[in-house]
Amino acid sequence: MTLLPDGKLPVQLLRELLSRLAIDDVRVKVGPAVGEDAAAIDRGDHYLLLAADPITFLPQRIGWYAVQVNANDIAAMGGKPQYFLSTILLPSGEATEEMVREILSDIASACRELGCLAVGGHTEVTGGIDRPIVAGAMVGEVEKDKLLTSAGAQPGDMVLVTKGIAIEATAILAQERAREVRESFGDEFQKKSAGFLTDPGLSVVPASAAAVEAGGVTAMHDVTEGGIAGALWEVAEASNVGMVVIESEIPRFWESTKIAERFRMDLLGAIGSGALILTAPEPATESLIAAMGEKGTDAFVIGRVVSKDQGVLMVRGKERLPLPRFTTDEVGRVLSEPARGPSE
Repeated sequence: MTLLPDGKLPVQLLRELLSRLAIDDVRVKVGPAVGEDAAAIDRGDHYLLLAADPITFLPQRIGWYAVQVNANDIAAMGGKPQYFLSTILLPSGEATEEMVREILSDIASACRELGCLAVGGHTEVTGGIDRPIVAGAMVGEVEKDKLLTSAGAQPGDMVLVTKGIAIEATAILAQERAREVRESFGDEFQKKSAGFLTDPGLSVVPASAAAVEAGGVTAMHDVTEGGIAGALWEVAEASNVGMVVIESEIPRFWESTKIAERFRMDLLGAIGSGALILTAPEPATESLIAAMGEKGTDAFVIGRVVSKDQGVLMVRGKERLPLPRFTTDEVGRVLSEPARGPSE
């Protein structure tokens, strides 16, 4: 018996399992594959997009959070989120009416923000869990000529990322390790870091819409569990290419860096919803960055797509190193460890 680490399944195992899901339906344009954010189903004049994601860490406002991350998967395919469904599981012996009212209220609030509708799902109190869990599913649409996947990157393309890395990780640790963060950096720092859920925010919907409208994008993928390193690997493997990224060009917020130092965490492997990876030919890059900037999202060139035989590399100073892979997300690792004082 082989025990699996927390987090996403190992890539080789996942690829093996997905290969067994034979799909005999020509309407499935994008099916289950490593690195793809959603399924795309041919509906004649457009593609229907289907995505599903649970909330497995411990953030506040998990109903709002579930809508955001599922909407991101639709947006990362170039589409518009439209309909949300949720399965809400509440822990036996701890569930209260106030708890479920808050979760459903947050779902409704997030749907209003994004212009989608909560259309159904299931809610129950159950044993075997120690906290509320929300598993969401989002349905969306995209015009056929605007569909984007993780598999379109071409050698010579530039690699871009929006906002900065580890936005989600910063907010989670500021919430779940609030006492330690306050002791190390003060109340205002903790409050601002916890607020990363909304500023700079977890949504990639505006950035995606701007990028699609600008044109020139060859691949798009949002950063989630496993951090930017995991997301870059997924794009490289889906597109069957290599990459060279410059570590010093990867944008990081000051608060994220301080929290990473405090918890001895590598931001490259920390969950990072809110950041969007894009690839585009070099001549399209300037207009793409400008288009996203007009919608309030900064974007940064961090590297270039190369041929597969060159590998997936990170330049650190004068060294070229393999881009790291993380078997467990860095936030999950930190939360599994006992709390420590500032000097430990």
